[in-house]
Amino acid sequence: MKTKLPVLSALALSFSLLSSHAWAANPETVTIGYQKANIFALLKYRGTLDETLKKEGINVRWVEFPAGPQMLEGLNVGSIDLAATGDAPPAFAQAAKADLIYLGHSPANPKTEAIVVPKDSPIKSVSDLKGKRVGLNKGSDVNYLLVKALEDAGLNYKDVKPVYLPPADARAAFQKGAIDAWVIWDPYLAEVEANADAREIRNAEGLVPHYTFYLASRPFAEGHPDTAKQVVDELSKLSDWANAHQDEAAGILAKSTGLDKTIWQTTLKRLPYGATRMTPQVFDEQQALADTFTRVGLLPVKVDVRSATWSLDKK
Repeated sequence: MKTKLPVLSALALSFSLLSSHAWAANPETVTIGYQKANIFALLKYRGTLDETLKKEGINVRWVEFPAGPQMLEGLNVGSIDLAATGDAPPAFAQAAKADLIYLGHSPANPKTEAIVVPKDSPIKSVSDLKGKRVGLNKGSDVNYLLVKALEDAGLNYKDVKPVYLPPADARAAFQKGAIDAWVIWDPYLAEVEANADAREIRNAEGLVPHYTFYLASRPFAEGHPDTAKQVVDELSKLSDWANAHQDEAAGILAKSTGLDKTIWQTTLKRLPYGATRMTPQVFDEQQALADTFTRVGLLPVKVDVRSATWSLDKK
């Protein structure tokens, strides 16, 4: 019996190694969710990720979504493996028990979201928003900006009348005067400033950092960590290129979104691209966002943001 134990142990180890190797093998296809205006759209049209992964026998499939919340629903049900969204959608997704992982983040870009009003509006500051109709996309980054801006002005979320609209509908409502103010992000912010004489009363500077997060489903991130790291590396390389070639990047994104190139040139001047792994500070900031949403009743439960830490970042 004693002579058989080493043999059995060796066999068990071999099967374990085989199993681990099979689990860590390259996927046949990586499915990425993107929005027309975000960094994954730029990566898609540049084609560099497709070229890099093709060399390893990996295909890339791109799936377009209208906004971050819908994209993270896709991540949760397994229809996509990777996504990039702003700060708020991951917190809402975690509250809904989505099994996602934070792979990394962009630099903070607080100048790219703001509260705007019509040029001739009597509203001069955030404190003037009391009782007013404020358009915004529910569960998006600007939802956090509005909460923090109101609190900074001595108001709370119940002091305004939120009108939840996606960007296209909110743009029309803003033009018609159906809302008194609009909380929006670039490039739509740059567009309404250029074409509708929107006047900014507060941006996110000094209130919230405003990151883009690179996210993955947990099965993908843990099952194919090398591929997930490659995607983050490609996002970092793309960011360096885009920051150094803003005119060319603006041209690509103009074609993707249908917005004028000049709108994108304005956007990119205040949008630093980048991709770095998560840090304790960024997790703390994201936890503060989640706790704020729970406190004001926008999230029904408390969210532990760090439960979505990538195992590679725990080592």
